[in-house]
Amino acid sequence: MSDRLADRSVDRREIHRLDAGNDVAMPRDDDITVEGPLEIRLQDEAIAVLMRTPGDDLALAAGFLLTEGVLPSPKDLGTLGYCATAEPPNEQNVVEARLTCEVDVDRLRRNFYATSSCGVCGKASIDQLRTKADPISRSFTLSRPVLWSLSDVLRKGQAQFERTGALHASALFDLSGDLLHLCEDVGRHNAMDKLVGHYVLKGERPPELSVLLVSGRVSFEIVQKAWMAGVCFIAAVSGPSTLAVDLAREAGITLVGFLRGTTANLYTHPHRLD
Repeated sequence: MSDRLADRSVDRREIHRLDAGNDVAMPRDDDITVEGPLEIRLQDEAIAVLMRTPGDDLALAAGFLLTEGVLPSPKDLGTLGYCATAEPPNEQNVVEARLTCEVDVDRLRRNFYATSSCGVCGKASIDQLRTKADPISRSFTLSRPVLWSLSDVLRKGQAQFERTGALHASALFDLSGDLLHLCEDVGRHNAMDKLVGHYVLKGERPPELSVLLVSGRVSFEIVQKAWMAGVCFIAAVSGPSTLAVDLAREAGITLVGFLRGTTANLYTHPHRLD
């Protein structure tokens, strides 16, 4: 499962820099986040097209298959790689996966379509979004001082965001506040899937005693993906939607929003915060 990939996540474009102290718009080259399609094929059938930032494509595909309920377990992933028969310029825009378990590819092809802004737009109905999973009853506590420290660590770890200012990030921390892994992408749900897929490619789920921090708002889909991955503590720099709060309560997930400095809003399952 080799991700044979050069750095294709950033490109350069000519811009004109506007400055109130200068009447002349100054031309220069600037770093711009790349956005492009990644087609995911399962058992030789295309099931989804994700508009993503190139990089960690195999992790993105693996995470997507798990968090969307296609892959029952990381150990059910058979093979995963770039499509050997894809024609230029799509050699690294098509990923093929094979599972070791049975899967209804026709149903998936009817129900899936994702974009960088909203991964759930193409689902047939909201009922299909509610993945069948048991509420997470895992018990642990995260100290408030550790919670306050997470945002700074996230910002310092966003290397691509520093270059372009146009990427979301998802990061996983242990209960001591140490960064376990961080992923960036033009789509917040893609960053989440890349993070989960990092573990799926190793035949694992994310560590049970861990905290997810996302750089933007929390949508229904982010909570659903965390639920499918077994992550039961989500913190976010911005706020959640009503559906996100309701699903977090149903899923047994602790949800924290507006984490800024030493303030935050706690929405669900407060027993995990000390």
